[in-house]
Amino acid sequence: MSNRTRTSGDLREQFDLAASLRGFELDAGQRLVADKLADLGTALPKRSRRPRGLYLHGSVGRGKSFLVNTFFAAAPTPGKLRVHFHGFLTQLHRAIAQHRSAGEVDAVGAAFTELLGGLRLLCFDEFHVHDPGDARLFTTLLHAVHARRITLVTTSNYRPADLLPNPLFHEVFRPAIELIQARLEVVELPGGPDYRRTGQRSGTGFASGTWSTSLPAGLDSPTTAERTALPVNGRTLCAAAARDGLVWFDFEDLCATATSAQDYLVVAERFDTWVVTGVPQLTDRDAETQQRFANLVDVLCDRDTTLHVVAEHDIAGTLADGRDTDRTASRLALLQSHRDPTEGPAPAAVRGLRR
Repeated sequence: MSNRTRTSGDLREQFDLAASLRGFELDAGQRLVADKLADLGTALPKRSRRPRGLYLHGSVGRGKSFLVNTFFAAAPTPGKLRVHFHGFLTQLHRAIAQHRSAGEVDAVGAAFTELLGGLRLLCFDEFHVHDPGDARLFTTLLHAVHARRITLVTTSNYRPADLLPNPLFHEVFRPAIELIQARLEVVELPGGPDYRRTGQRSGTGFASGTWSTSLPAGLDSPTTAERTALPVNGRTLCAAAARDGLVWFDFEDLCATATSAQDYLVVAERFDTWVVTGVPQLTDRDAETQQRFANLVDVLCDRDTTLHVVAEHDIAGTLADGRDTDRTASRLALLQSHRDPTEGPAPAAVRGLRR
């Protein structure tokens, strides 16, 4: 048996072990992806050539993030970075702004050097593009990653051809789609159960949050005096309250105004518990507002931030029939349903949150 085969086998075992620790076994589709990732991990230490990256897509809750996170942890290579795509864009925009303020002629190139320097493996989770400005920047990023001989692995709910579907801007992203298809192996994780909806909740982090149609016991409504302006990316976001480790927003202030995923990331760096109240039926709202709410859920779920939502309807009745509805519903399924106070103590997730 060759050393490569033994190494690949060792890496492959990590996926079964990680699944076992979570209380499940890999299904057939997941095993096929695990095999490909194990082979890729085996090839990474070889400096004779750069292994081709991988674009993993499939339906929501199928374990794409789990598989890539397991691969990343076991990949035998120095200089590796795993980051949510929104998070990387936030870092990139900050770095570009800093280099521009310092008078750099090529601020974008300097930002790439800062963020990509020394990397051999870059993993993006939940890759999707809705902003045409980010679409152009990502095309440039793909060229920079290729020039630096970095292997890219990314997860997405969408086939490359389905990215940035808005017909007004889809052509802007076509060069990036062609680069993805040429430089990455595009692999689909076949359909199957949504493990977020069928699995057990962890009771920690994001999954310790709640979805309710009335304020849960243990949460005190903010007073007028608590209303505060949070500095975010050179402007301010209006919060109903900002307590120790907890930030409270009204939906209208957070998602019905011109905010972005980068804004949510900045706030999430300061607060590990969020309360969002007044969430309406999203079918009555425009596409931009719906997308902001989807981005918010993406960011907070990825950062494992506790989220308490107070909405007018249950999850199914709240979400619009939009493009990211399945992913958002899958992630929100991790939240606990609010229990009526007469049924017993408040959920542990909201205990201790009184002012």
